[in-house]
Amino acid sequence: MTEVVAALIWKGDRFLICQRPPHKARGLLWEFVGGKVEPGETKAQALRRECREELDIELTVGDVFMEVTHEYPDITVHLTLFHASVAAGEPKLLEHVQIAWITPAEIPQYDFCPADEAILEKLRREYG
Repeated sequence: MTEVVAALIWKGDRFLICQRPPHKARGLLWEFVGGKVEPGETKAQALRRECREELDIELTVGDVFMEVTHEYPDITVHLTLFHASVAAGEPKLLEHVQIAWITPAEIPQYDFCPADEAILEKLRREYG
């Protein structure tokens, strides 16, 4: 199983989502910013590194919002989504096709990675 971390970053009543590059697995689907935990990293360290690499932002990592295990045909992931905030920088498109700040009510307008479905349902329930 692959350990994956992601960030739930809020700006007012909107949260950040990112569209995956077309050449990657689950290309052009939307997701929360994040990625794989490398050997020797804590989950928080991995999340800060991924946000620097993918968006050129520094992150303050908070509490866990939710954990999900999902089996894709090619990989099984254990995803930990953290509450987080931007400590420095403005998100830049270094990895993704697009980024968007959306409200929970706007979730149905986007095609997300299947691993995010339970998280999105919780977001609609708690913040919608």
